[in-house]
Amino acid sequence: MTETGETMDRTDEWAGLRAKHLHTDRPPSSAQGVHHFALLSSNVEATIDFYQGVLEFPLTELFENRDYPGSTHFFFDVGNGNALAFFDFPGLGLEKYQEVLGGFHHLAISVTPEKQQHLRAKLEAAGIEIVFEHQSSIYFNGPDGERLELLADELGEMYGQTVL
Repeated sequence: MTETGETMDRTDEWAGLRAKHLHTDRPPSSAQGVHHFALLSSNVEATIDFYQGVLEFPLTELFENRDYPGSTHFFFDVGNGNALAFFDFPGLGLEKYQEVLGGFHHLAISVTPEKQQHLRAKLEAAGIEIVFEHQSSIYFNGPDGERLELLADELGEMYGQTVL
């Protein structure tokens, strides 16, 4: 029988990883930040309606994707100098979202508690189900099944713990 996460005690393993890799004197990151995180869209208009209309992430640019003629590359402002980008790939017959190793699990976006409640009401009014809720997080799916989280914690914190 294969053990699952629920039946495994990994406390010692995590303590070892922390001791080996987490350093209080860590150097600054070599990166400036996330320029954009790119997802796929099956319908540009529906994606804009959802991300700009429901979640209130302003559309900032839209142009042809240089790597695939006829494909749209478009961007939304998700705050703090970060962008969420999408591509459509007409004619490729791409599959719906599915969770796979090495693939996308979910995108967590930091919002204030007040903004989370406001956006939750907009999601519910649009008929979008909150599929999971934990402490200051709500999870739901985007137009192509992509899993999204609105986290009502400050950037760099999660459930009262500093992560950055």
